[in-house]
Amino acid sequence: MDPNSENSWTSFGAEVNLEKLQKVAAELILPGRFILRPLSAALDLVTRLLAWVLGCSLVRRHFHLMLSGLVLFGPLLSFWVSKYSIFANGNHYLYRKFLRSAWGWTCILAGSFVALLSFSARRSVSLTLRHLSRIGLAGLLWWSSRCLLTLLEDAAGACYEPLAPALGQPLLLLHEDQSKASCLKANMMWRGYEVSQETLVLCLSCLVLVEELSVFGLHLAQERRLHRSPSSPLGVLFLLCVVLLVIWMVLLLCLLAYFPAWPSQQLGGALGYLGWRGLYQGWYRLTPSQGSPGLPGEGLFTGTDSDKHSQ
Repeated sequence: MDPNSENSWTSFGAEVNLEKLQKVAAELILPGRFILRPLSAALDLVTRLLAWVLGCSLVRRHFHLMLSGLVLFGPLLSFWVSKYSIFANGNHYLYRKFLRSAWGWTCILAGSFVALLSFSARRSVSLTLRHLSRIGLAGLLWWSSRCLLTLLEDAAGACYEPLAPALGQPLLLLHEDQSKASCLKANMMWRGYEVSQETLVLCLSCLVLVEELSVFGLHLAQERRLHRSPSSPLGVLFLLCVVLLVIWMVLLLCLLAYFPAWPSQQLGGALGYLGWRGLYQGWYRLTPSQGSPGLPGEGLFTGTDSDKHSQ
């Protein structure tokens, strides 16, 4: 057989195989498009609805009041919740994986959202770092508050070791020069005044998330004016931050209902509120020349909507 004819038959067979593969791929992709289109539309609708809810003035101006009411009256739920619920277990998965690293989760997701939103809006590295510094300053506030509260708890409390009861009365042996962490690690009793650091970080995280997520609606409006489609990774980060906000609210409610500690939790919530008030209602409202990173969305969006949002 002629080698040229053999090569032509081989190339013809390869072309046929490629055509078959393309037809099979098209048949598989077509149903997937019909499935993904409604899912994409539903996801876009949910994203815009959540952006509108978090961006409306009613939520932005009164969310802290709702959170304060939850902290004040949440312990009353302890009269109705079941002690045998899975949330009554202090070693529950949510407490172990989320509560003990609450600020880490908030910093990673909120920081990623702020960085991507700022850079996609203006393409400026310096402006992105300036907005990202808000999360860093809030983290510095949380770290310094935790260290200060730990020192105050160690100074105001004392460690006791339970002894065998004598004449029917339990005895407690005082251990001096013991910190709260070392005392509890040794399975001894700690008595003293304390502030709930869990309530503090949950309240601060919720307030920070609401402030940072409230400008996403302005970003969507600007993209519509410029006839551009919103960034998919940014939308996913926004939804993840909303899910994280819901988790923090649920964890805060569980702590107040299943592990009430008056007034420790209320003091922690008050400190979280004061930290948010000092940053977002105080320092961040100053001008950049005064060392302020600015409010969320400041300098990122054009039009009058940004001015209304900052008021």
